[in-house]
Amino acid sequence: MIYNESVLALFQIGPLEITVLATLGLLIFGNRLPEVGKSLGRGIVEFKKGIRGVTDEIDSASETEDKTDSKKLNP
Repeated sequence: MIYNESVLALFQIGPLEITVLATLGLLIFGNRLPEVGKSLGRGIVEFKKGIRGVTDEIDSASETEDKTDSKKLNP
């Protein structure tokens, strides 16, 4: 069991590591960071639209199914 705990301790990220990673990220993507943010935002908006479309289709299909079931029960 000691082996598992040491492996888990290997992957813990502290404040110093987060600061170093953030600094490296800013140095590498500093000029392109606004563009990356815009594209990420657009991607999230498109994903939400797609999810909304799927839920609308499911709702309309269930409503149609409910109407056909009620017609079968009450001719």
